[in-house]
Amino acid sequence: MRLKFILGEVANGLRRNSTMALSVVLVTFVSLTFVGAAALIQAQIGELKQSWYGKVEVTIGLCPENARSTQCAAGEVTEDQKAQILAVLNDGPVADLVKKVYFESKEEAFENYKRLDNQGISDLLTADQMQASFRVKLKDPEQFQVVSDAVAGMPGVDYVQDQRDTFAQLFKFLNAATLVAAALAAIMLLAAGLLITTTIRLSALSRRRETTIMRMVGSSRTLIQAPFLLEGAVAATLGAVLAVGALYASVRYVVGDWLRASLTWIPYIGEADVLAVAPYLIAIAVALAAAASVVTLGKYTRA
Repeated sequence: MRLKFILGEVANGLRRNSTMALSVVLVTFVSLTFVGAAALIQAQIGELKQSWYGKVEVTIGLCPENARSTQCAAGEVTEDQKAQILAVLNDGPVADLVKKVYFESKEEAFENYKRLDNQGISDLLTADQMQASFRVKLKDPEQFQVVSDAVAGMPGVDYVQDQRDTFAQLFKFLNAATLVAAALAAIMLLAAGLLITTTIRLSALSRRRETTIMRMVGSSRTLIQAPFLLEGAVAATLGAVLAVGALYASVRYVVGDWLRASLTWIPYIGEADVLAVAPYLIAIAVALAAAASVVTLGKYTRA
């Protein structure tokens, strides 16, 4: 009987304040779409890091002939110096961090350069002008600095380069995009909270006569406030469901169909990531409606 009464009051309240309820749905939808987008961007960054950081190598450039850097003032790297560098990588204190070491000779460096050169510059060069190097793949790319400190400054080493620098700017851009989305989401969530508060307040004022009568006949505060609380929760949850649907469609058709077909070398997030975020978005919507209801109902359903 009480459940039927509460549900009936919720339906009446939503019908009476349909315009405001629709506003709550739309504002919640937009705000939670931003929240979900920020979470999915972070998930995408995680996918990129996991894929790319696993492929990057540490390059130890060896001193070439006629080198100009002070590090190579003694001349081109010798065979003994190469052996000492290799010993540090394979048998030294950083050996546990090293997964694989590959030596790239001048000839191999020249062939690789020619393969990537599309401007004809390689026609003006010879293999002797190239620089030999050790290519090191680490078990944990985050330990680059430890390996770099172990070999940088050794005789015959010109420089140590971490290829993660190549991706650093991209990750900075994506992190900045996440912060912008999170900031917009915070503003929109504040607007949604204020709108829910206003909607519930107007609903409570329009039914003040009914709530006063209910209080006079001994109805509990929970029974009086439940319809108002559920009105906000229903509207906010509908907004969250729409946000999940929009994010799912974006990932399914924009990321899955379009981007994946256009840029095949990038690992992408999938629909499963949206479904993983969905419970949190719905929880945020319910919590937002509950918080707004508690703040409002204590004042406007009082005798």
